[in-house]
Amino acid sequence: MEMKSISLKDSTITYIDKGAGKPIVLLHGFCGSSKYWSEVIPVLSENFRVIAPDLPGHGGSTMAQENNTISDLADIIKELTDKLNVGQVTMFGHSLGGYITLAFAEKYSDSLNGFSLVHSTAFPDSEEAKKGRTTNMEKVKQEGIKPLIDGLVPKLFSPDHLEESYVETAKEIGYQTPPQGAIQTLHAMKERPDRNYVLESSSIPVLLIAGEQDQIIPAEKTFSVSKANIKQTIIKDSGHMSMYEKPADLIEAIKGFVK
Repeated sequence: MEMKSISLKDSTITYIDKGAGKPIVLLHGFCGSSKYWSEVIPVLSENFRVIAPDLPGHGGSTMAQENNTISDLADIIKELTDKLNVGQVTMFGHSLGGYITLAFAEKYSDSLNGFSLVHSTAFPDSEEAKKGRTTNMEKVKQEGIKPLIDGLVPKLFSPDHLEESYVETAKEIGYQTPPQGAIQTLHAMKERPDRNYVLESSSIPVLLIAGEQDQIIPAEKTFSVSKANIKQTIIKDSGHMSMYEKPADLIEAIKGFVK
C-alpha cells in the first residue's frame, strides 16, 4: 500500500490514506506501524476512507519532543486529521493506539462520530507494569530494539498461534521501531492517567473489542464500563492481535460499528 508523508508542527507523519466514504482512523499498537492493518485496510477501504498513520516514533514517523505524553500524541493525531480535512472520524485504537484514542476523545470529542478500543484499556499501568516499562526503557538503551521485540511479540498472540507466519511479520515490523521512539513511548504509557471517566462521561457510540485469549489486556480490563452507548465484543480464538489472528472477525466488528 502506498505510504504518504505530511509535515506537522513538531513531527513528520507517514500514513496510509485509502478508499472513500465515511472516514475511519486506525491507530496501531506499541512497536507496530500502519503495516499492522495490512489485512484489514484493503477490505475496509472498499466502503470507507481509511487513514492509518505510523504513530510518532514508530515506522516512518518522527517524534520531536523528548517527553511526550499520551495526550500530546493525541494532539498530533488531531493535527493530522485537521490537515487531511476529514471532519468527524470514527477512531479505532489498538493497545497503545487505544490509549491515544481515549485521550483524543477526552479533548476532541466533537471531532468523533464514535470510537473504539481494540485490545486496549482505560485503566492506567499498575505499579508492577510501571516497573516493567522502566526495565524495558533501560533494556532498549543498553541493548537496542531487537531484544525488546523478541521478548514482547510472542506474548501478543494466542499460544495457539505462535507457529503462524504473521508472528515473524510482527517482529519484523517491531525491529523497524526507532529505539528512541520506543523509549519515549514507554515513558508516555507509564505516566498515562486512568481514563475510565472518559468512557463513563462519553455520550457518543463506543465499541470495546477484546481478544478471548489476550494475555496482555484481558477482557475485564477492556470492558471496564457498561452503558447504553457502549458495545462490547469478544473476538474468539484471538490474543492481543486480532488484525492478524482473526482479521475477518475484526473487520466485521468495525464495519458493523461504523454503519
